[in-house]
Amino acid sequence: MAEIEPHIFVILGATGDLTARKLLPSLNALIARNALGPKSLILGVGMETEFNDASFRDKCRQDLAAANIPQEQIAQTASDKRLFYQTTGKGTPEDYEKLGQRIEQLEKDNGMPGNRVFYLALPPKVFPLAIAALGGAGLNKSNGWVRLVIEKPFGRDLKSAQELNKVVHQSFEEKQVYRIDHYLGKETVQNLLVFRFANALFEPQWNRDRIESVEITVAESLGVEHRAGYYEGAGALRDMIQNHLTQLATLTAMEVPEAFRADAIRREKVKVLHSVLPIRREDVVLGQYAAGKIDGKDVPAYRDEPGVAKDSQTETFVALRLEIENWRWHGVPFFLRTGKRLASRSSEIVVTFRRPPVWIFKPFDVETIQPNSLVITIQPDEGFDLYFEIKAPGQGVRIQQSDLRFRYSELFPRLPEAYETLLLDVLQGDATLFVSDDWVEASWRLYTPLLENKPKVVPYAAGSWGPPEADALLSDLGRTWTKT
Repeated sequence: MAEIEPHIFVILGATGDLTARKLLPSLNALIARNALGPKSLILGVGMETEFNDASFRDKCRQDLAAANIPQEQIAQTASDKRLFYQTTGKGTPEDYEKLGQRIEQLEKDNGMPGNRVFYLALPPKVFPLAIAALGGAGLNKSNGWVRLVIEKPFGRDLKSAQELNKVVHQSFEEKQVYRIDHYLGKETVQNLLVFRFANALFEPQWNRDRIESVEITVAESLGVEHRAGYYEGAGALRDMIQNHLTQLATLTAMEVPEAFRADAIRREKVKVLHSVLPIRREDVVLGQYAAGKIDGKDVPAYRDEPGVAKDSQTETFVALRLEIENWRWHGVPFFLRTGKRLASRSSEIVVTFRRPPVWIFKPFDVETIQPNSLVITIQPDEGFDLYFEIKAPGQGVRIQQSDLRFRYSELFPRLPEAYETLLLDVLQGDATLFVSDDWVEASWRLYTPLLENKPKVVPYAAGSWGPPEADALLSDLGRTWTKT
């Protein structure tokens, strides 16, 4: 691991939920294993004027304790030598100039070279204001490096994404920008590149000649919870498909990059999106969860959740079919599926291979041979399963399926959290797992027509695997979705 240079990690929105649940615990983990070096400071920034350095540290100690962080680690992270607070008040130019002055003073007091990260842990609607304010105060430049981290969602459609990119590029160069998608920080997702390109066993099979279909599922058993205010205006298509699942699809489908380098990898991912045919309405199923049972307990319908309109047409489930029209994937459908209140929580990629072309076992009354499949589990139990056919012991020919299994937890004592990995990448200047401006726009270009002309939303029972209409997307393959 490359040594991390001294820096100030500036969190805009430091008093919010994302900072408490994800950023602070991840920064704490990096500090605990000495990954950040002795000279790294954290500056929390918020509109609240009632906080100062001391009271902000108290809040952070409480947040870290709530995340079950050991007290000795909390003391190290929330110390008066590392953690500070600065208000931006009403967000005026003068407020941001004061922020710049505070940063410069901290750098001077600690002999730092001017390396800065600005993390926007803010509501998406204020991204443009915050980015413009940073640029207006000259915080987009320094004697060291400056990096801007932007949370998803990056836009609501193609037009808004293009407008936000324009705002970003007015103040920051693209090489300074890190659009974060926490799914890409998961070890199994990162290992996709190694799995494909470091193993001669698999890459030669990774094409239309050997593969019949690819399924990508991100399933949640939870409902909308406390996010109704956001979710009602977003829905599963914006919240999950456009970013998380499409990222997984492009990583699965990309060509071999010219080098294991961020720009080369990102370029190949964009090429995949440019090869996807326009999505037909008949290849999309939208659903909304009705009442049902999860883990034996009754749960309400989406429309009965707090903050949800009684006549809401917001989709909580999406299943769709993508066709990638290039030499590698012509004729191989990619199926994307996500939903809330499904039967279990799981994220996986299922690569189904074609059946053998010669049926030599027919004289033995053997039932149809199951296709080989590779199941890449992203969560909750990260790993890989390769399914294949074997002969069961005994006389005669009886074929059954078995698997080769790998689990990270059996080999490695601890996997870093996704945010932990991605924050470290930001500090090392490695943009491989972050979203580029052209990828964002290409993805929105693909899904915006669908957002403007959505299919009808159909109900499904909470605790199921979604509406039965979704299985029809795979009907030409003679099977249904893989159940996990």
